[in-house]
Amino acid sequence: MPTFMRFLVLAVFTILVGAVCAPGFAQEIASEDTRSLDGQVQEIKSDVLSIASELGNLEERLLYPSNTQLALFVAFHDSEDFRLDSIQVVINGEVATQHIYSFKELEALQKGGVQRLYTGNVPTGDHQLKVTMHGKLKNGKDFSETDDFSFAKGIAPKALGITLAGPSLGGSPILVGDW
Repeated sequence: MPTFMRFLVLAVFTILVGAVCAPGFAQEIASEDTRSLDGQVQEIKSDVLSIASELGNLEERLLYPSNTQLALFVAFHDSEDFRLDSIQVVINGEVATQHIYSFKELEALQKGGVQRLYTGNVPTGDHQLKVTMHGKLKNGKDFSETDDFSFAKGIAPKALGITLAGPSLGGSPILVGDW
């Protein structure tokens, strides 16, 4: 066989072998790239979540500086015997927040959950808090309770807990205290 023919046969053989082997090689490279890409995506997701958390903390510090921050939390008394429909909080004569409860929120409170009802700014000093709750008793009768409280805000952040109870416990069904 002349040299040119040997070269041609060798070239055709190399091309055929390459064509047969190349798909497996390409798949191996593609799967390694995919695994590498998945790892990069997971790393980017982790970075984004970390940045979002840091931004949330920064936003809270900027919007509610510690020397003016007030947070109100709501919980039920252990022997709760009513269904809470809504609550309204007035601070120094201005409505701070009002909330109408969904079934799931009410269920969470009844199971011992705590809800952050309000976060806002108040200056240091003495303040008035008025809490109004509306609901239904177990017998289906509507009830509404309102109570006024005073609190002092210092330089540190202030957290107040509002504990709600049904009117059958005697005394005030709304209790407010430091948390």
